[in-house]
Amino acid sequence: MRILLDSHALVWFLTADARFSKKARAAVEERDAILCVSAVSAWEIANKVRLGRWPEAAPLAGAFQEAMTSYAFEPLPITLEHARLAGAMPSRHRDPFDRMLAAQAQIENLPLMTADPAFRAFGIRTLW
Repeated sequence: MRILLDSHALVWFLTADARFSKKARAAVEERDAILCVSAVSAWEIANKVRLGRWPEAAPLAGAFQEAMTSYAFEPLPITLEHARLAGAMPSRHRDPFDRMLAAQAQIENLPLMTADPAFRAFGIRTLW
């Protein structure tokens, strides 16, 4: 099963953070699990580290490509259709990173692994 990781889920998975749920860990450890990481996560993590809002993600921000390769994550680039839908999705949730992840999950028909309840506003499938 292909699963799109939210930026926090990605960081928590890589750092073995206790906030990464047992259900999420079981899903990523399944034999057929393919973990997808969006280009928007690289942008969000680097941006928040730069602003001093996510210091614990600094090691990942500095070695994002290495982590992608090391864990065999499937990169998910941002397409024009993703961008169009992210801008057009009806929701009061304004975070551009979340809007892009929701659009990608919808278009690519992927469940989004996230602990963030804000994604309910987009009506997409989530795992946690």
